[in-house]
Amino acid sequence: MTGARPIERGRTPSGPQARALAELIRAADCAVALTGAGISVPSGIPDFRSPGTGLWENVDPMEVAHIDAFHRDPSRFWSFYGERFQTLEHKQPNRAHEVLAQLERDGLLDAVITQNVDRLHARAGSVELIEVHGSISHSVCLECRGRFPIGEVRSRHASDPERIPRCDCGSVLKPDVVLFGEYLPEEALLRAQRLAASADVMLCIGSSLEVYPVAQLPELTLARGGKLAILTQGPTPFDGLAAVRMGGDVVAELEALSEALGLTR
Repeated sequence: MTGARPIERGRTPSGPQARALAELIRAADCAVALTGAGISVPSGIPDFRSPGTGLWENVDPMEVAHIDAFHRDPSRFWSFYGERFQTLEHKQPNRAHEVLAQLERDGLLDAVITQNVDRLHARAGSVELIEVHGSISHSVCLECRGRFPIGEVRSRHASDPERIPRCDCGSVLKPDVVLFGEYLPEEALLRAQRLAASADVMLCIGSSLEVYPVAQLPELTLARGGKLAILTQGPTPFDGLAAVRMGGDVVAELEALSEALGLTR
């Protein structure tokens, strides 16, 4: 752990909540982050339900992102997901992703559990990463279990007359993400549950903490006597149980935490 360093010109000194969170992290034997869509908004990726910008603002997710929709109308499904792939392809991690990766490198964070499928945690350098909703990095064939990276999927999508990416066996490819109507990957969920149940501190970042079974994870941390730190805009069901509650811009909040911990880039 490096010592505290002088505040750089133009930087805002960390506030009391950031300093309180820094103390929790320093004292923890196991610290885990749980992230949702809010951490990727500064990278230009809309969340799901914010008025005017949310992904589902003008689209019914049951019509385009449900497993039944995939089977019933793959052309409409891939019209939506092809655009989503293109939107996400060149997005880059923001400073919030980078701070979490830095915490892991410095031995202050054991793992990141994310609900996001955008690959930005991996791009930022997080290694112990549990993507409980899958990732757009690959698509899979439900018939022969073939697996293809996103670049190949986009190529097959562009060259198919019906604009439907297909496996070599001819079946329609499905993004390797959890659609509505599907269960979370058992191995990823069990790993996330084990981490949550062993965490002294869980940082809940950019998530409304309302969607189960992921919303169960903070309960597991609390049940073992661990502490919650919630860094997200908007209310969550766990606000009254949080040891630290920060509701500002997620990048600014994690920058303040980095400052309080005396981290260097």
